[in-house]
Amino acid sequence: MIEARPTVEMMEKRAGLVLIAAAALALVAANSPLADLYHDALHWRVGPTLPRVGDMTVHLWIADGLMAIFFLLVGLEVKREWYDGRLSTPAERRLPIVAAMAGMAVPALIYLAVAGGHSGLAKGWAIPAATDIAFAVGVLAILGRRAPPSIKLLLVTIAIVDDIGAVLIIALFYTAELDVFALAGALGVAAVMAALGQFGVRRLWPFMVGFAIMWLLMLASGVHATISGVVAALTIPLGRGEEQSPLKRLEHDIHPWVMFGVVPIFGFASAGVHLTGGVELLLRPLPLAILLGLFVGKQIGIFGAIWLAVRSGLTPMPAGTRWRQLYGAAILCGIGFTMSLFIAALAFPSNAALVDEAKIGILAGSILSAIAGFALLRVTPSVECSEEDVGEAGELFGADQID
Repeated sequence: MIEARPTVEMMEKRAGLVLIAAAALALVAANSPLADLYHDALHWRVGPTLPRVGDMTVHLWIADGLMAIFFLLVGLEVKREWYDGRLSTPAERRLPIVAAMAGMAVPALIYLAVAGGHSGLAKGWAIPAATDIAFAVGVLAILGRRAPPSIKLLLVTIAIVDDIGAVLIIALFYTAELDVFALAGALGVAAVMAALGQFGVRRLWPFMVGFAIMWLLMLASGVHATISGVVAALTIPLGRGEEQSPLKRLEHDIHPWVMFGVVPIFGFASAGVHLTGGVELLLRPLPLAILLGLFVGKQIGIFGAIWLAVRSGLTPMPAGTRWRQLYGAAILCGIGFTMSLFIAALAFPSNAALVDEAKIGILAGSILSAIAGFALLRVTPSVECSEEDVGEAGELFGADQID
C-alpha cells in the first residue's frame, strides 16, 4: 500500500484532535463552577463601541476577526482548486458540485420540515447545510490506511464547494441593514488589490494591508466582516503552475495557524453550552431539526447524489473507492461543527437560548456523524489505489514526498 509521509498524516490527525479537545474543554467549562468565568470572559469588552456592531468583545473579535482569517484561507483554497487544482476542469467539478449542492439542500429541507413551522426558527435553515472540513479530515487521518487518498480528495473537494455555498448564504441571507458608503469603500479597496495583482505586485504585505482596511469597512457596512477574507483571497495572484506564487505562499504560511489556532479558539468560544434537560432537550424542534439535518440529511443528499450521478453516467465512479467508503465519507460530511456554529450565531443573533439549543443539535449531529462515519470506514477494506491518486493526495494535503 502506498501512503503519504506519516508527518503529514500526523498533522491532519493533530489538527482534528486539537479541535475536538477545544470543544470538549468548552463543554467542561460551561458545565462546571467555571461557567460564569467562561461566559464573562467571552463578553469582556476589548475595544470601542462601533455603529451597527456594538461593543467589541472577545467573542466578537473571535467571530468577526479571527474567523475572517479562516475565510481568507477558505478563499485561497477555493481559488487554487478552481483554477489550478481538483476543480480546474468541468469534468472534475461535476461530481463534487452535484454532491455538495444536494448535501446542502436536503439538510435544509429536513430542517424546515421539522422546525420551519415554529415561530422564528425558519431562519436557521442553513445551520445543518455546512461541513467542517478540519474535523472531517481529522477523522479520516485517524483512520490512516482505512481512508484511501481518493476518499480524502472527494471529501475535501465536496467541502470546498460546500464552503463556497456557505459564504454565499452568509452574504445573501445573514446580512444586516447595509451602509452603502462603507460597502462601496470595501469594494473599492478590493478593486485596488485586484489591480495590484494585475500590475505584477508579488509581495504579500500590500494585500494584507488592503485586507485589514477592507475588514474594517465590511464590519461597518453591515455585510458580515468575514466575507472580506474571501474577497481578499480572490484578489491575490495565483500564478498557475508557479510553486512560489503569492497565493500559495500565503496559504502555506497561514494554514497551520488557522488549523491549530483560529479554528480551535473559535470552537472553544462557541461550543460551550450548559447541558440541561437530558434527552428531552434533543427532542425540541430546533436541536432535533439540526441533528436530523446533519446526520440524516447530509448522508442522504451527498450519497444519493453520488449514486445517481455515477449510475446515470454523468460522472465516473471515483477511482480506488468502494460504495461503502463513499457512504462513509457522506456520513462524515454531517460533521458541521465550526461553520454550523458560526451560522447559528448569525441566524439567532439576539436570542442566546436558541443559539444554545442550536449548539446542542450541532454537537449531537456532528458527534453521531463522526462516530458512524468512522465505524463504517474502519470496517471497510481498502481498494488499492494508483500512484496518480496518491500523488494528488500528497499535493493536496501538503506532502512533499510519497513513500
